[in-house]
Amino acid sequence: MNDESLGRANAFLAAVASRTEVGAVMGATPAEIGRELGLPDPLSTARAVRALIARRRLQPAQGSYRLLDARPLDPGERELIARKPRGARRGPRPSGADGSAGAGDGGQSYSDFGRAAVDKLIELGRENATLRASLKAAREEARTAREARVESDRRADNASHKLHELEARAEMAESNLRTMLAAARGREVRADSPVGDSEMAAILGVLRGEPSADEEPGAGE
Repeated sequence: MNDESLGRANAFLAAVASRTEVGAVMGATPAEIGRELGLPDPLSTARAVRALIARRRLQPAQGSYRLLDARPLDPGERELIARKPRGARRGPRPSGADGSAGAGDGGQSYSDFGRAAVDKLIELGRENATLRASLKAAREEARTAREARVESDRRADNASHKLHELEARAEMAESNLRTMLAAARGREVRADSPVGDSEMAAILGVLRGEPSADEEPGAGE
């Protein structure tokens, strides 16, 4: 184990010991502790846990890990996982039901190590499911925002079209009004000449249906 891995393993062990008594099962997941320590990736957290299991600081238990010893790892400390010698002849089956080394030799069995690996895979699967759910929610929010933007663009286009239509109608009405005014004032007056206040008031009165000043009250009776 190099110095960097040793430092990460000891930091992870110290974080576990600060919140868990010796002999008790961890309440937090390794991923949470790894994020708290700022480890670069889940693989670094898994390596730290594996190193602590191999040196009997942690033990898989109840879907988590039990703190066996809070002593920091020493540089050069050897693993305690029992390994079968390569090329050796088969001997009698060990006393353990799963074929692993007996508990009396003080070593960590391969079955415990396998369970720790399975627990880690389950934990990574849960994190993956959480990330997928977050991604799905983000995609749904993006789709909703995109639909809202399309709807707002459509409304803006409709409003712009109505504005152009109203402007065209206003120009046409102004042109018709100037033509009528020029016809009423005489041929010698230009259509674009300015209109006085009195003439404008008279025009508005006609448009509103008000009686003219020349018409006497009761003349229509």
